[in-house]
Amino acid sequence: MDNKETALSVSRAILNGTFNDLDRLLTDDFTYTGDGLVLSKNEYIGFMQGLKEAMTDMTMDFTHIVSDGDIVSIRFVTTAKNTGKFMGAPASNKQVVINGIFMRKIVDGKVVQEWQTTDLLGLMSQMGFGALFGYAVAVGLFKAKTKIPARKY
Repeated sequence: MDNKETALSVSRAILNGTFNDLDRLLTDDFTYTGDGLVLSKNEYIGFMQGLKEAMTDMTMDFTHIVSDGDIVSIRFVTTAKNTGKFMGAPASNKQVVINGIFMRKIVDGKVVQEWQTTDLLGLMSQMGFGALFGYAVAVGLFKAKTKIPARKY
């Protein structure tokens, strides 16, 4: 599998909820840095499991894919319905669009690192005033850290 396909396979495993496949695609010392978070492999998988539980009917479009050596960068547009609690905000039952870009470093067919930026302000705005206000107060005023969901086996 080439690097682009490996990078896309990570997103497909998340989208499909096949977390054992995701586990096999990441190195044991995998790290994620993005949106104010730094996560280990198990924290990342737990976070993605929480995302899948909070967002139903999820689809992902990969609008731009650029590969340079061991780095693959992908711009994504995710659509889903927010039916569960996410990042401390209650379910809004609204359809949302999530835009972002990630870069994944691939070594020997596995992802070693991921860097990501997501339009969280846009997401929380779509979820509603309560989510936006709560997120802004918690992060902006109190510098609160989001509790990362534990990985479920």
